Amino acid sequence: MDKVDLIILDMLQRDCTVSIQDIAERVNLSTTPCWKRIKRMEEDGIIKSRVALLDGSKIQLGISVFVHIKTMRHDNEWLTRFSEHIMAFDEVVNCYRMSGEWDYLLRVVAKDIHAFDLFYKTLIKDIDGLTDVSSSFAMEEIKYTTRLPIMKDSL
Repeated sequence: MDKVDLIILDMLQRDCTVSIQDIAERVNLSTTPCWKRIKRMEEDGIIKSRVALLDGSKIQLGISVFVHIKTMRHDNEWLTRFSEHIMAFDEVVNCYRMSGEWDYLLRVVAKDIHAFDLFYKTLIKDIDGLTDVSSSFAMEEIKYTTRLPIMKDSL
């Protein structure tokens, strides 16, 4: 990747609807080579997807809950089953396997506390081997972004 690729990535992170023409003009390329760069970055998995970011509070999914999980099992078979269960929960928008005190961290979105409680009950019923599940409700979203900090020095 070169400086041009980084500029293209930064532009797409800010607004994935920007036209190829506008991107090409910004990086001093014609549209075909610009499109080829974007296509290559998609094929290489650098660009995973182009999406619209939604405001959960405006579509009745305004509660974010961070769920910390400890488990007694750490083998590959259990991890595969756990991952399959987590992938099936639409409410889980992020899931991380962690180092330190907790084994997993989930970010769950829900309409309200009742909806989260239903999710929680299903989680602990469906997944064997959980030893501790602790939830924290986000009181206020101060910063939320999916934009990765591409170094300004690189641009």
